Amino acid sequence: MSLIVFLSVLGAALLHASWNALVRVGASRVGTMMVLSGVQGLIGLVIAMTMDWPGAAVWPWLVASGVVHSAYKIFLTFAYEHGDLSRVYPLARGTAPMITLMVGAIWLGEAVSMNETAGIVVLGVGILALARGVWTSGESRRMLPFAFGAACATAGYTVVDGLGARVAEDAALFVAWLFVLDGIIFAAAMLALRGRGSLPTGWRVWTAGSLGAAASYGSYAVAVWAMTLAPIALVAALRETSILFGVLIGWLMFGERMTPGKALSVALIAAGVVLTRI
Repeated sequence: MSLIVFLSVLGAALLHASWNALVRVGASRVGTMMVLSGVQGLIGLVIAMTMDWPGAAVWPWLVASGVVHSAYKIFLTFAYEHGDLSRVYPLARGTAPMITLMVGAIWLGEAVSMNETAGIVVLGVGILALARGVWTSGESRRMLPFAFGAACATAGYTVVDGLGARVAEDAALFVAWLFVLDGIIFAAAMLALRGRGSLPTGWRVWTAGSLGAAASYGSYAVAVWAMTLAPIALVAALRETSILFGVLIGWLMFGERMTPGKALSVALIAAGVVLTRI
């Protein structure tokens, strides 16, 4: 992985943590996510209209991607209704690198060095350690099935999008259309699950959702582009350093406590990133 790709993925991780923070602190998690998905879809449609139409071989990957992305957002939204950013986010993101690594190595035959593998493992341990408070601090465990569902969806769309972008041979085209489909599928799913109560109301929801959409779109466009140039498992692992940024956002902006356990987890995450670069 080149230095430019490496730094780009780290920047994408910061954007990812930022939009999750916007969703978590919003008055209506569902409403904010509805705006986010809708604005993402509009951005994608505008970009897609300036490009060639995707080939027939690309559409199965796009549909699969739209479904899995929508599942991820549904799980994440419901998890945030029961837990804090510093707990839900690590659980939702923490197991994804492990799943992606196994898929990439076993089924996709991608070459990942021993140092990169060690970095992915250390990174995952640090993220999971950061989330241990859900069992030790008496926090609601209702978040767990939703957070783990989001983790599985993360691994799923990472693999699908990495391969789909390679089939499309154009990361920007693939990302544009996947967000168009994701916006449609997510809105339909939330209306079916929550009815009219899922519709966004209030300027704060619209503002947070719109800002989150811009950050999310930019973050994922960079990530998918990076997956066309570097091993999918490695890009996915580096992207999980968004946990580090999430902890810092929680500490500096939301006044969350920086406990010794959190500090150790952050150190493990940093060590994992270093190992992937040796």
